[in-house]
Amino acid sequence: MKFLLAQKVGMSQIFDEAGKMVPVTVLQANENRVVGMRNVEKDGYSAYIVGVNLKKGKDGGKRSDFKKIVEFRTLNDGVADEFNQDQKISVEVFNESKEVKISGVSKGKGFQGVVKRHNFKGGPRTHGHKHNFRQPGSIGSTFPMRVIKGKRMAGRMGSDQVTLRGIKVVNIVLENNTIALKGAVPGRKGAWIKVLTYEN
Repeated sequence: MKFLLAQKVGMSQIFDEAGKMVPVTVLQANENRVVGMRNVEKDGYSAYIVGVNLKKGKDGGKRSDFKKIVEFRTLNDGVADEFNQDQKISVEVFNESKEVKISGVSKGKGFQGVVKRHNFKGGPRTHGHKHNFRQPGSIGSTFPMRVIKGKRMAGRMGSDQVTLRGIKVVNIVLENNTIALKGAVPGRKGAWIKVLTYEN
């Protein structure tokens, strides 16, 4: 298992050996450090606890010294010996990885209507229609005489936990501790992204 917590810098493009342009998202990984471990006997599951971004004047000896703390759960019942307590992790762990799994919170878009939220077509623009271009239309039914649960309607959009698998690793720069992933990554600029793979 390999894992890393990084911040989204933004999108860019890279040209491959054939001269084809590849859209990428650049992630900046500050110093990750293993600050604790979970085990099945005590916690009911196994995971690594990782701290990122040391607070000013701290040396990283305990969890409260970090501004950001996350957990990376393992597949096996017990925590493996791949990482040790207080071990530092960089983008170098993904040097031989071709694909990774990423997880982050998508951009928040506030309260939106059905046209934007569910891609409804909207009403016609002619023949007496004046104010209902983006309205949802009828939402009721004869039976059971109520709005069916799960009906696609207006509501809050975005700010959801999004997980994507099979994201290709395009480039890694050890000097800047950055990793470039093919395509788009959920979240705004500066959003925290969990990058991991269960391959050895």
